[in-house]
Amino acid sequence: MTLDFNHRSSMAERINALVDEALVAEREAAPPRTYLGASRLGHVCERALQFEFAGAPKDDGADFSGQTLRIFAIGHQLEDLAIRWLRAAGIDLVNQKRDGGQFGFSVAGGRIRGHVDGIIADAPAALGMRVPALWECKTMN
Repeated sequence: MTLDFNHRSSMAERINALVDEALVAEREAAPPRTYLGASRLGHVCERALQFEFAGAPKDDGADFSGQTLRIFAIGHQLEDLAIRWLRAAGIDLVNQKRDGGQFGFSVAGGRIRGHVDGIIADAPAALGMRVPALWECKTMN
């Protein structure tokens, strides 16, 4: 897709449009998921989940915009920062297995999969926290 810029577009708008176009192209080139993510299981529309599980084609415009993909990428970077902060505060947070992968699960022959961002193995007594505990990091919403 070639972008047609309006002569009134600011430089920032033009750059963002090019970045968004590149992110969308990158996502479209990635192989589609062959599973339903665990975070989707609570979706209110069971039919939408069924279509997603079966790999039904999406409606035009139903994919993530470049702006949304930028937000996701920022969230992933902020997760690394949050891990550093929690560890500095004395929380023993483990975010990878010994082999380097994420902690997760798979059921239904791999058609449903999920992961957690980390596991809190220990925490300062002042928090009164029971451990181990699952840790999920949501930074952009």
